[in-house]
Amino acid sequence: MSALLVPPGRVPRAGKGPVFLGPVTPEAYRGFLASPAGRALGPGFLQCPSWADVKEGWRARLLGWGTDPGSGALSGVALVLLRQFPGTRRYFAYLPEGPVADWADPDIDVWLTPLLDHLRGAGAFAVRMGPSPAYRSWDASVLKPLAGPGRRLGDVLASEVDPLGTAVAERLRARGWRRCGGDGTADDGDAQPRHVFRVRLAGRTTEDLWSGLNQEWRRNVRRARKEGVEVVVGSAAELPEFYRLLGITEQRDGFRLGRSLAYYERQYAALNAEEPGRMKLYLARHRGEILAAHTMITVGRRVWYQTGASAGHRREVRPSNALQWRMLQDAHALGADVYDMRGVPSTLDPAERAYGLLRWKLGTGGQVVETLGEWERPLGGTANQTLYRAFQAYLNRR
Repeated sequence: MSALLVPPGRVPRAGKGPVFLGPVTPEAYRGFLASPAGRALGPGFLQCPSWADVKEGWRARLLGWGTDPGSGALSGVALVLLRQFPGTRRYFAYLPEGPVADWADPDIDVWLTPLLDHLRGAGAFAVRMGPSPAYRSWDASVLKPLAGPGRRLGDVLASEVDPLGTAVAERLRARGWRRCGGDGTADDGDAQPRHVFRVRLAGRTTEDLWSGLNQEWRRNVRRARKEGVEVVVGSAAELPEFYRLLGITEQRDGFRLGRSLAYYERQYAALNAEEPGRMKLYLARHRGEILAAHTMITVGRRVWYQTGASAGHRREVRPSNALQWRMLQDAHALGADVYDMRGVPSTLDPAERAYGLLRWKLGTGGQVVETLGEWERPLGGTANQTLYRAFQAYLNRR
């Protein structure tokens, strides 16, 4: 498909020139992500080209903005996943935790309008995206003492409110976008976690990271060391064992990810084919038995703890604490700016089972960050509005 020019009459931004949007090659896309300009935008792993190979049932498009996208002169990129609505030739477009664009640009129409025009031309009837700016955050030291019956994150004054996130939310609402799940702290309308837990690494030493752990965490890491827990980096050969432990964890902790072993095998192969070592599987062994396994993903100067699994026995030797401490140290050694422990619940009620996950992550001394979450809108016209409503009803029945 030919590149799309900024709509006529729009005045190019001073010193930046006109912005075009068009298809780009995986090589050009990855080159931008690895460039200083791309790294500065903080791309997540869900916007890497390899993620298209992980997701089955979706068609993928790699798009880029710039003065000449076809030649690789890029200023932003987007991985778009297209899901066909059964019985039609129309698509729901999804940009997981994307696009990778300059959200600080007050004139977002310069790049957002060409994107919507492109998707409409590709047969999309609606689009969902996940803007990268944070909305607000809470320090671990603030949250832990305020836990109590019926309490939620929204009941606690945030440690910081990001003005950029607030501005982006206002700009999107003015353009007809709707925040999935609404504007409260509930995140059940998002496909990706709205609330994540992040540990800052930039400017800190390993001694700082150790002192940032609470007493319980330091005690558990020492216990694991004393008991002889060994942490190693595994390979694809251990993914079946990771998956077996994940099933135990889901049953014990009352959640269901709904993913198959083939999904994790496909993810491991695709991400590491794109860049060796992008996805790692960490294992905690005790007396020769794997008691816990966690996955870690690296893109640029960001590292994610994606999924954790552990056995139901010998939990007293604290294999998961040992794993996370090793992963934190490895992320720091890689020069990462942040260690993202992914999703946490919005509850602060100790009586709720989900609170245990938040409490565990709070012990690392980081922050709960509420992202802007996911936003969606139909692409105009009565037919697209009707398809959008029908698609929502279809998803609700699944």
